Amino acid sequence: MAVATVRRRVLLVVNAEWYFVSHRLGLARALKAQGYEVVVAASVEREAQDVIEGEGFRFVALNLRRRSTGPRQELRTLAEFYRLYRHERPDLVHHVSIKPVVYGSLAAKAVGVPAVINAITGLGTAFGRPGLRGSALRWGLTVVCRAAFAGRRTRVIFQNPDDLTWFVRRGVVASERALLIRGAGVDVNRFRPAPGPAGAPIVMLASRLLWDKGVGEFVEASRRLKESGLACRFVLVGVPDDENPNSIPLEVIRGWQAESIVEWWGLRDDMESVLQSASVVALPSYREGLPKVLLEAAACGRALIATDVPGCREVVSDGDNGLLVPPRDPVALAAAIDRLLRHGELRARMGERSRAIAVSGFSEDQTIEATLAVYRELLGDGHDLTAVAWHNVRGH
Repeated sequence: MAVATVRRRVLLVVNAEWYFVSHRLGLARALKAQGYEVVVAASVEREAQDVIEGEGFRFVALNLRRRSTGPRQELRTLAEFYRLYRHERPDLVHHVSIKPVVYGSLAAKAVGVPAVINAITGLGTAFGRPGLRGSALRWGLTVVCRAAFAGRRTRVIFQNPDDLTWFVRRGVVASERALLIRGAGVDVNRFRPAPGPAGAPIVMLASRLLWDKGVGEFVEASRRLKESGLACRFVLVGVPDDENPNSIPLEVIRGWQAESIVEWWGLRDDMESVLQSASVVALPSYREGLPKVLLEAAACGRALIATDVPGCREVVSDGDNGLLVPPRDPVALAAAIDRLLRHGELRARMGERSRAIAVSGFSEDQTIEATLAVYRELLGDGHDLTAVAWHNVRGH
């Protein structure tokens, strides 16, 4: 692997510092090892900036709100990006998630940043909002993104082929500038198979506690199966997200606990041991970019249940390493959970396939190398991005 001969400054811009630690820290380490100067910019939500600075990266705190706060605040956000890029003068800026992508791309164009990578981690609430307001917002975002993605030295990375196709078919991004790199990858050495604990089997949903993660359907499936007499435990891992309009109120979660429908384990930083305690990991989400929790659960050798939607079906192959169910369908979800809990041999076989799939197609090393190839091409090392993109498509 060639080391950069000229020290380049790379600016990684994400919506929140905790997200950078969980999803992009490995990439930043690889960039540093390659000789790049890495600067990280993000809002501070969980006081995780000390982790970033402890790794030797300079951190810039942004006043970035993930939830829309009105035109005046949005203009202030755009101005903040502009000032940041003028001050840092990066050789390349890498935006992750929709708000940094939109505002960061506009600021990068205005300042003249030489190279830009935009990572679409999912279409999010902005693209999923119903009604006339949602249609108007989607139209406005596609117009802005079309202008932002037009640069010759701009690349847009998608995590699943559904999102890539959506943008390309609408002319938002040219096909030659669109790449498929499936998620942030998983550390297959940290997340490893281990026997589950004795006792009643655990069915786990680990994510931000949002309605559109399918938490309501998960709770309803638990209610149905417990009423049927099936001995099992249903566990929620994660916390609500006040910056997301779909966040579940704390009093609702505590009410579920009080009824003994689910256990709530809260926010955990030992996810490898948490996932190893599960018999089945479920994510009945309405739509994803590519959910890292499914990759981590797969690397731990767990059978998976997910919805047949973009992102989830990239990780879960129905009948192979798990089961796919329709979104917003607690009856189908309950039936899938019941099937896996009653058939231990099937669950074990699917867990073995999950581990194999994670190692062969979703390791963090593979994802980082594909991303570094994009950096090298944009900064002048001449890699063929078309080959990188098609390698990842064929590798699924």
